Amino acid sequence: MTPEQIGVLSVLVIFVLLFARMPVAYVMIVVGMGGYAYLVSPKAAVSVAASSMFNTFASYSLIVIPLFVWMGYIALHSGISRRIYDATYKVAGSLPAGLALASVAACTAFGAICGSTTATAATMSAVALPEMKRYNYDRSLSTATIAASAILGVMIPPSVIFILYGIATGESIAKLFLAGIFPGMLLMGLFMLVVIIQAKLNPLLAPAGPRVGFKEKVTAVLNGGIEVIIIFLAVIGGLFANIFTPTEAGAVGAFCTLIVAVVRRQLNWGGFVKSLGDSVQISAMIMFLVAGAVIYGRFLAITGLPSAMAMWAVALPLSPVAILVVILFIYLILGFFIDALALILLTVPIFYPVALTLGFDPIWFGVIIVLALGMGVITPPVGANVYVVAGVDKETPVMTIFKGTWPFLLAIFGCIAVLIVFPQIALYLPNLVK
Repeated sequence: MTPEQIGVLSVLVIFVLLFARMPVAYVMIVVGMGGYAYLVSPKAAVSVAASSMFNTFASYSLIVIPLFVWMGYIALHSGISRRIYDATYKVAGSLPAGLALASVAACTAFGAICGSTTATAATMSAVALPEMKRYNYDRSLSTATIAASAILGVMIPPSVIFILYGIATGESIAKLFLAGIFPGMLLMGLFMLVVIIQAKLNPLLAPAGPRVGFKEKVTAVLNGGIEVIIIFLAVIGGLFANIFTPTEAGAVGAFCTLIVAVVRRQLNWGGFVKSLGDSVQISAMIMFLVAGAVIYGRFLAITGLPSAMAMWAVALPLSPVAILVVILFIYLILGFFIDALALILLTVPIFYPVALTLGFDPIWFGVIIVLALGMGVITPPVGANVYVVAGVDKETPVMTIFKGTWPFLLAIFGCIAVLIVFPQIALYLPNLVK
């Protein structure tokens, strides 16, 4: 067998093992080491695995992952998330479908201080679903709104997915963060449009909430919005102005969030310890996934499969956009079965060289890939966000939530289409950074 054929075989073996529910990191490590041992030598495979594991966990740049994860968990355990929802709830709640619109806006705002889609789904389910239940919102619409809008947690920086894409490709994490802002706002608008259309077609799905006076709205915004704006500007403003690196931005964001929590006096010692424990658990999982992906990526590099795929894609009698559509379709199918974190680490080494060969901007391509991964977290059977929401709202069947996500899936398709036609939506802010 040629090295390229061995590379293709390894991809098939990985998918078979993943469908058998084996842990993703272990699968990539075993297949990567096995392939490297076959093509080079067992001794070289052990050496590559050891150096990759050590370099991953000792990497200075990867410190940004636990810092941004901790930032989100501080916000969760200190009540910042509840104040965010209260602000959006009082501003938009009295409109038709206002509570659902407030939930979309709250997910967007919480995404500015939390880089995880599942954490956003869990947090906003806990604070928003009880209110929508109280005003007799349709269960499918209310739960699906939270599950889908949680995707905004990884579009609006900071984003763990953007960090992993930047690590896997060597692209600027700061530029990826900036590239996600306008597409994230566009996706928020499209999600709101989906909610409004459904409410117009059937007003009983999402009745208006209580009326709130102007003074109370302003108070709620000042109480729940200012701190998010301060934290967001501290992180993104510093990156935009080249004052500090993404790793330093993670430290600044975690410090600012901790200061807000302490000043508010809503983070007790138990919550602080819980935030540290949750962050360590999630960060260790992500780091182990990265180490596995590095080992498998080293094996793929010596097979020559990525470059062969790029040459094959260029030779196809299709336009670059048509090839991109094929890639997105592959992500949609794989997203049915594979978690987003694993999928980006598994596929980017293959599709990134293809994108470069086709002439796509790598920062723009990163935004497109993150949107594509967003489809996977709301589609069956894996649909991580759906299961998170169902875990919080145990009264709503999982299939009822999945049923409500399809209009939001169409909104993601629409967002991708707009970005293909107008790539400057994603590239405008990154291009301002030297």
